[in-house]
Amino acid sequence: MQGLGVVYVLLLLGICIPGQMMVQRVDRVERVASEKTVISERPKVALTFDDGPSAVYTPKLLNGLKQRGVHATFFLIGKNIEIGENAQIVKREQEEGHLIGNHTYNHVEITKLDEDSAYQELRKTNEIIEGITGESVEFMRPPFGLWKKNLEEKIPAIPVMWTVDPMDWATENVDEIVNKVVTEVEENDIILLHDCYDSSVKAALRIVDLLQAEGYDFVTVDELLLK
Repeated sequence: MQGLGVVYVLLLLGICIPGQMMVQRVDRVERVASEKTVISERPKVALTFDDGPSAVYTPKLLNGLKQRGVHATFFLIGKNIEIGENAQIVKREQEEGHLIGNHTYNHVEITKLDEDSAYQELRKTNEIIEGITGESVEFMRPPFGLWKKNLEEKIPAIPVMWTVDPMDWATENVDEIVNKVVTEVEENDIILLHDCYDSSVKAALRIVDLLQAEGYDFVTVDELLLK
């Protein structure tokens, strides 16, 4: 009888131990899958910069973004591109994976212009950018956020507005700019900044550091608008 009991116990162990190992393996697979899902679902936001390029500040911003592995969207003023060697900055923006958009030639309020003048503001800037990058300009940001819907029939560009505006052009207080963004930002937000001010560039890089630490990924606007 004792021999039968030992055999019975061994049979039970033979059945139970592999089963327990199988449960542990399934738990581990599910946990790894869950972790991958969390990583792939990190909240996304887009950094956008208006009024460049700036020979003084844009390269500093590009250096900081490159160090952090971040891509942004730059809405350029046509006449600024033509200053000095600024065309090389535009080429660098493209080569480093940033998205380049149109911000008119003279930074004018589109709604105050007749249709042909408004069209020329956009057309001229598109031609300048495309002459540098060799790529069509697909996105534009109207100055002051004021747009004429009927222009979309003549200019094949998608207007891009914003959801977080720290009014960085109105202050040199870096802390103020940073605090306003990081306390307001939510998933899929488009942040408006300018790369023609020292305080804005410093604030932008601090914003990147803080939001990356919170788990945010930075993407170009097309990844938010066309997903």
